[in-house]
Amino acid sequence: MNFDKAKLIESVPKLRNSSILIVGDLALDEMIYGDAERISREAPVLILQHTRTKLILGGASNAAHNVATLNDGKVGVIGVAGEDYHSDLLKETFKDAGINCDGIVDDPKRKTIVKTRISGSITTSITQQIVRIDRQSKGFISKETEDKLIKEITELMPLYDAVIISNYHIGTLTPKIIDYTIELANKLGKVIVVDAQRDLNTYKNVTSMTPNLPDTEKSVGFEIKSIDDMKKAGDKLLKETNAKSVLITCGADGMFMTEPNGKYTKIPVFNKSEVFDVTGAGDTVTAVYSLALASGIDPVYSAVIGNVAASIVVRQYGCATTTIEDLLSAIEKL
Repeated sequence: MNFDKAKLIESVPKLRNSSILIVGDLALDEMIYGDAERISREAPVLILQHTRTKLILGGASNAAHNVATLNDGKVGVIGVAGEDYHSDLLKETFKDAGINCDGIVDDPKRKTIVKTRISGSITTSITQQIVRIDRQSKGFISKETEDKLIKEITELMPLYDAVIISNYHIGTLTPKIIDYTIELANKLGKVIVVDAQRDLNTYKNVTSMTPNLPDTEKSVGFEIKSIDDMKKAGDKLLKETNAKSVLITCGADGMFMTEPNGKYTKIPVFNKSEVFDVTGAGDTVTAVYSLALASGIDPVYSAVIGNVAASIVVRQYGCATTTIEDLLSAIEKL
């Protein structure tokens, strides 16, 4: 695509003006680092001398963090945490990032969603992940917790300009919560963007959605091998969801946007040779794209800004964020 760099540069500062509410599976990424010391005498396993622990907002929390660093913390989250050790850590991490977490509902019957990554290194090598431990509950939340979440959605949504539904399919977003969130957002005239991994055709009447290529293929029921296939897939999702646009993220192949009346835009990737870690890049795209849409920026230019943001965070390890200044600097270099 051809784009106006001056228009992009003019658009980016507008991201500070809008606020976002995120409803979804809130998670904490616990990064534990250590130096490889020796092999244990108890079993053939590596012993690490612990050096540090880093807490990062993951899952739907990562989308919130990406918004917060761009709009000075005008972001709130609604989701579920357990009544456990990691619940307090999750809320403290939100507060440290300047994110309103008053919409979190505590459920003693569920675990706070945590992904613990243990990584080790020696002086002559880079740090490498050794194992990941996931803590999460199976199945949907209870009816009681569902009712509490709907109450939070009702009270908080009027305070924000846009809503992101971030579904990692860990049980927070029941069909009732999804339908109610979309219905209320439309009633209030909010921008609403969906980031989900399956069942894309169940999200009716949204502003946009940001599926990746494999999830799009699963949803539309056929393999995407060409631009014509991409157009067909985008049109199918538009028809099934009545969305105003569909932004398919294609990893190293960039993005593809479909809008009504046969309007298609292929957006290239910007730093293919500098990718270090793609963890959380999809959350970054959704967060920045949604913030741009809420700020009145053209959908295609909103997608380009989201793509530039993703090109920045993939150069960093783990879930990462960017800033207005980083975006402007990256656009200047395009």
